[in-house]
Amino acid sequence: MTTAAAQLPHALGGPVLEARIRAQDEDFRVDEVDAFEASGAGEHLLLTVEKRGMNTAFAARALAAWAGIEVDAIGYAGLKDRHAITRQRFTLHLPGREAPALDTLQVQGLRVLEAHRHSRKLPRGALAGNAFVLVLREVRGDRDAAEARLAALAARGVPNYFGEQRFGRGGANVTQALAMFASAGGRSGRRMRREERSMLISAARSELFNRVLALRVEQDCWDRALEGEVWMLDGSRSVFGPEPLDDSLMTRLAAFDIHPTAPLWGRGESRATGAALRLECDALGAEEALALRAGLEREGLKQERRATRLRPQDLAWDWRGDDVLELRFALPPGAYATTVLRELVTTVGSLD
Repeated sequence: MTTAAAQLPHALGGPVLEARIRAQDEDFRVDEVDAFEASGAGEHLLLTVEKRGMNTAFAARALAAWAGIEVDAIGYAGLKDRHAITRQRFTLHLPGREAPALDTLQVQGLRVLEAHRHSRKLPRGALAGNAFVLVLREVRGDRDAAEARLAALAARGVPNYFGEQRFGRGGANVTQALAMFASAGGRSGRRMRREERSMLISAARSELFNRVLALRVEQDCWDRALEGEVWMLDGSRSVFGPEPLDDSLMTRLAAFDIHPTAPLWGRGESRATGAALRLECDALGAEEALALRAGLEREGLKQERRATRLRPQDLAWDWRGDDVLELRFALPPGAYATTVLRELVTTVGSLD
């Protein structure tokens, strides 16, 4: 049975508000935080665009059609929400030729803000993070409790779950991943396109990570050290450990310089040992988890790690009235705004 987002345990006591999210596109604003500047020359055109009511894949197809190139020649750093106003960058591979005039791009909801030549295709993850401005409407609940919870979010952070967007409606992506892995293992199942296959592999990995993190939340160790812990340096994907727990590690943990981790499954042994490894084994020992693990290993993925806690950066909020709350914060690449929201508010409205 897949771990539905609604069933994942909360770390801070459950939501203290109810509200409507994305009543309109303007209520969910996401701006990529750029990790580099355009090189100014090269075979690629680097576009900064604003999208409204449009997901990243649709925008990539629209840009490919406009430029007369294959969609595989389009690069982007991350996927952005459809029910939102988002700013993100794309590269278009245009070797030896100029792009069409920008004013010929006539796609409703898509507007070019900047255009520069660049030396390479934009790879996934090539951004410093994302900045969010979220407006919650029809807010109900105790304001004092909300203020206390927001302060706790800023101070302690939240469990770094993968958001429900990763799993499809009703968690269907995990079910489809199991069918795909069964097919690869010689049993009945259906074959899938490369893009869909990649999405299902990601969902399977995310499901296993969430299972480990959910158990750590239940045991109140999602932001605390276990013996045998593998650590991740804040602001990077660099990991180290295990090593003996000492005052130095505990000081760095309290200062958010390092974070505990859980596995992104693949081939090879987990780096964790001791209590941390025992918890991972307990979380991933059920039949479905074992099938997902075996499928990911057959796909050739290697073991990786992901931080178990997430602290929103520069968290600020304003009450626009009795029932409207605006939130502003930034998150690192791969983190979900809805993961932050779920510790504060039960939402009504689209999350895709």
